[in-house]
Amino acid sequence: MTQTAFTRQTIVQLLSNMSDGKEIRAYLQRFSEVDQSRFAVIKIGGAILSEQLEETASALAFLHTVGLTPIVLHGGGPQLDAALAARGVESKKHDGLRVTDADTLDVARDVFIGENIKLVEAVRRQGVEAEGLIAGVIEADYIDREKFGFVGEPSTIRQGLINSVVRSGAMPILTCLGIAPGGQFVNVNGDSATRALVEALQPMKIVFLTGVGGLLDKHGQVMHSINLASDFDKLMNASWVEGGMRLKLNEIKRLLEASPLSTSVSITTPQGLIRELFTHGGSGTLVRMGETIRTVTDKAELDRARTEALVENAFGRKLKDSWWDGLDIHEVHMSASYRAGAILSKIDDFIYLDKFAVVDDARGEGLSRTVWRGFVKENPAFFWRSRTNNGFNAFYHDNADGSVKAGPWTVFWKGEQDWSRIARIAERVAAMPASFVGDDAS
Repeated sequence: MTQTAFTRQTIVQLLSNMSDGKEIRAYLQRFSEVDQSRFAVIKIGGAILSEQLEETASALAFLHTVGLTPIVLHGGGPQLDAALAARGVESKKHDGLRVTDADTLDVARDVFIGENIKLVEAVRRQGVEAEGLIAGVIEADYIDREKFGFVGEPSTIRQGLINSVVRSGAMPILTCLGIAPGGQFVNVNGDSATRALVEALQPMKIVFLTGVGGLLDKHGQVMHSINLASDFDKLMNASWVEGGMRLKLNEIKRLLEASPLSTSVSITTPQGLIRELFTHGGSGTLVRMGETIRTVTDKAELDRARTEALVENAFGRKLKDSWWDGLDIHEVHMSASYRAGAILSKIDDFIYLDKFAVVDDARGEGLSRTVWRGFVKENPAFFWRSRTNNGFNAFYHDNADGSVKAGPWTVFWKGEQDWSRIARIAERVAAMPASFVGDDAS
């Protein structure tokens, strides 16, 4: 076994021993099944390279060490602004694009090449081979020579150059410089370059590394997930969503519309990258095209066969016939495809999350977060239970206000503050009857 293979095996084993090791292994397996040029496109903002270069290099190197090779694209906007100001070159923008005359392009070329070298060398210092692809991968046409100067819109991605680097065992790191007809360098907007790479490579993951680490809600808090099918229009019409966020949402929507339904966009920090990629709870904002989530309060509005199939698939066990008959629902939040759902009952004087079910191939898509967010908003206080050895408990612990072990169960609660009430309800929940065949304590 080579030293690299040994290191990779050691790291994977360490990950497997973590509390959420099961889900980490599942993601590793899923990502490893695709061609490595299709694992992920990671766009790194220029500010990150200035402020968190070593953290970024460490996160990228980690991915390579466990056998995953992202295609990396970086910007350099803040560095270019500073360099232009230092050289006394005036910089203008139209429609969000930098007007790039010959003098501006000379500075941009120097800045982008310099930033590329910095990132490549930082990754190499982590013991991982990286190769800078400064130009030649992105072919571009002039957008409007008179209005914007040397600014290009990507027309072709030379995948052969990327694949050659990946096959050599190195990580390709690209700049936002394109080549126009005749061999002329052109400045390419970072989001446009990312979109072109995504359309060409069809990666499983698209990641934006930013300082904030996500898209912020009206309270300034990071939104954990956005399901564009149900959230896009509401966000675009919200008074608190500013122009920059609208542009980002539109760009992400274009990215995902040109990608397989399994593709997602993650916005996170360098420090949160591994958790965002490898755990259900994530770290940052996960955006997917997604699907609509229905809310029903009448069992007759549900397809019984599909509901039972979802629960049995998610738990890997056969439900008792009596479960459906005895189900007195308070509220059900169900995805249109019946691949994720939450079933809540009203028992005595509390709300009980009877089943929170997500099929294996939907985990990591953001459906679970979208369903969870929806029913928590409608039901701020509720209880649920999970077997103590359930691999999904890491997510539950992250989202619960408290928990207590009771026999084979861990009972969780959210939104409840009265300890005498918690003790009484937790005992009641732990003693509830079986749901599954052959398990009298389920």
